[in-house]
Amino acid sequence: MADTARVVATERPPAGPARPARLTPMMGPAVVAAVAYVDPGDVATNLTAGATSGYRLVWVVVAAGLVAVLVQYQAAKLGMATGRSLPELCRERFPRWGRRILWLQAELVVLATDLAGFVGAAIGLRLLSGMPVAVSAAVTATVSLLLLALRRNGRARRFECATAAALLLIGAGTGYDLFAAGHQSASGFAAGLVPRLDGAGQVLLAMGIVGATVMPHAVYLHSALTGPGARPVGPLAAEPRDVRRALRLDCGIALSAAAVVNVSMIALGAGLAALTGGTWTGDLFDAHTVLAERAGGVAALAFAVALLSSGFASSGVGTLAGDVVMAGFLGRGVPVYLRRLVTMAPSVVLLTAGTSLTTLLVASQVVISLGVPVALFLLIHCCRDRALMGPLVNARVTTTVAAGAASAVAAAGLALPMLLLA
Repeated sequence: MADTARVVATERPPAGPARPARLTPMMGPAVVAAVAYVDPGDVATNLTAGATSGYRLVWVVVAAGLVAVLVQYQAAKLGMATGRSLPELCRERFPRWGRRILWLQAELVVLATDLAGFVGAAIGLRLLSGMPVAVSAAVTATVSLLLLALRRNGRARRFECATAAALLLIGAGTGYDLFAAGHQSASGFAAGLVPRLDGAGQVLLAMGIVGATVMPHAVYLHSALTGPGARPVGPLAAEPRDVRRALRLDCGIALSAAAVVNVSMIALGAGLAALTGGTWTGDLFDAHTVLAERAGGVAALAFAVALLSSGFASSGVGTLAGDVVMAGFLGRGVPVYLRRLVTMAPSVVLLTAGTSLTTLLVASQVVISLGVPVALFLLIHCCRDRALMGPLVNARVTTTVAAGAASAVAAAGLALPMLLLA
């Protein structure tokens, strides 16, 4: 591997600006990755978990959030250390047949992710305006293209700010609805931090939460967003110690925010179930109705806007991940508009065919969960290679912890489809 691809200096930089000035240029990509952790699939899964199990699965969300920080930190570090994305590194290390298999499964994950984004946006637009599904698909495609247009001419910050705004809207809408529902429980939250699973139903929900939280396309994308071609990183920011601190801080803040939103969704699901005496069990359309009737029109509006923001942002991020996947594994790319059409087509066909939106969300999570073990073990394999990572190589304990966490997540991801389809 050419040393010129590295952006990490091994020597201590000369005295310069205060440390925050060195760290901030490397921060921001984790916000884009965090959007993948609050996509419509997460909304549906967490609300259902809260409705049927109360706060008992909060510990699963917290554990999955910690794994997400570890995973995305390694993805960011890989891009920073090598100057290449995980798919690009796989293209260099695997034969053609292996690269094509890896690309195919990653492409399916991206399509499933985009499908979840389209479904969330379709539901949000229908709740807000009664817009037909076919029209909502076109609107979603247009908005995601506008989001991607913000990255033109190397201006990644604009895209990161837009995704950060979407994450803020999702969190603000969920938080408002949580307090409008009026059923917060500090004791329930504390009890939910104690690991336990009561029955097969909670096992299935726990696996669904894990499968919907750790997203393989976010791993591929994050490794591309931290490379030298994507970040304006100056030499003063390139000391390994500063790189580690910046990436830990970036991932910690962004993914902790996503975890807080996911926990709030569980609490909101529990609150909606309490408002209806346990008759509401997770349907997104019914959630909007319950909020409108029991908490007021503003709460219903906040729910629809949060879901719409989740769908729009995750669709844009999914399309960007598709570009990274194709260019990395195959060494070729396509114009963003053509990519948008290719990615959009399956979603539009399924939506206009009248397929149940809830069924589509479940199906998308099944496909995504199958791609989780592939992305995680490829990531760990690369990050433990000292010749590749240089001073940013994983410590042995980091590799051990990451491998254990990846094994647990992979087991949950592989078991989820069997349980859902049983």
